[in-house]
Amino acid sequence: MRGFSDRAMDIQPTGVRKMFDMAGDDVISFGLGEPDFQPPEIAIEAMYQAMKDGHNKYTTTAGLPALRKKIAKSWDHVCPGLDESNVCMTMSGTNALLNIFASLVNPGKNVLLPEPYFPLYGPDVGLWGGEARFYECLFENEFVPTIEHLETLVDEDTVAILYNFPSNPTGATITKDQRDELLKFAQRHDLWLITDEVYDRIVFDGEHVSFVGCDNDRVILVNSFSKTFAMTGWRIGYILSANSEAMAQMTKLQYYITACSNDAMQYGVLAAFEKANDYPDEMCSEFKARRDLICSRLNAMPGVQCHVPEGAFYVFPKVDVPGMSSEDVAMELLKGGVLCSPGSAFGPSGEGHLRFAYTISREDISLGMDKTEIVLKRLRGD
Repeated sequence: MRGFSDRAMDIQPTGVRKMFDMAGDDVISFGLGEPDFQPPEIAIEAMYQAMKDGHNKYTTTAGLPALRKKIAKSWDHVCPGLDESNVCMTMSGTNALLNIFASLVNPGKNVLLPEPYFPLYGPDVGLWGGEARFYECLFENEFVPTIEHLETLVDEDTVAILYNFPSNPTGATITKDQRDELLKFAQRHDLWLITDEVYDRIVFDGEHVSFVGCDNDRVILVNSFSKTFAMTGWRIGYILSANSEAMAQMTKLQYYITACSNDAMQYGVLAAFEKANDYPDEMCSEFKARRDLICSRLNAMPGVQCHVPEGAFYVFPKVDVPGMSSEDVAMELLKGGVLCSPGSAFGPSGEGHLRFAYTISREDISLGMDKTEIVLKRLRGD
């Protein structure tokens, strides 16, 4: 009997999904990173109207020109002069990542990726025959990599480095000085710089620091509307780059991967941009209140240390339970009625941590933290 490809067999289900699939209906879920909001009503109405108006067909591969123009204009404050040719609509940020790695990675080449990581990064590189090399983003450095460590990983076969700020799973952000140092590293080694900024509008106590507009010729942005407009199920995102040749290659591959993005949906996103552009700020205000609540609760628990993240909607605390792995602790919490993700699901550097997504109500956060405290006290014998 014929078997399956090595690339398929090498990829395993993520630890995040594993925990989610095991959970019952009666748990407090801090599992998946999915906002508990709906898309702006104006966007839903615009998509519905677009379908009624006959926008149910193939679009151009790169997507609706008016939407692409609006997206390009939204980055004008850091990178003036972009237009619709610098944007390609994709079926989500994950589709965008696949296009980018397909365009840049040859077999035997390697890409530097953050760890703890978004679980799709490594397998996406591997699908094209590349090697994923992970650089550590440690608790002790507020989950920001050091240049010294990056220098130990790069070699002549390194073609790109990916940065993810604000970060999933840690919520980490960077300062402009840190951004500039990370940019200089990529420039020094002539690397493509892939910047995953899908949480760019969920930043709490300052402005988002972007790589867009820094080294225009080598920077490729991945973005999505899943988090910032609560459109996770719509599966729509985009690639943006000032490099016209890179855009041509990635747009070409978009045709072979998904042909194009959803027609009517792009009109919905355009309406959100034009008529509900403050919606992410409204969500962000609520997420900040939830962040403050969950961090204060976690930091009051024995054996728990938690940075107060500046972006996204995750906390990634260190949890000290002697003799138990992060997966062991997560399983005990699940038995106690709380679903979270073991840090090991995001790479070896995540061991000793748990990820909580605070995408539930403050009332449920308080109840979940009550249950978490009971379980951790029992496990630690406090």
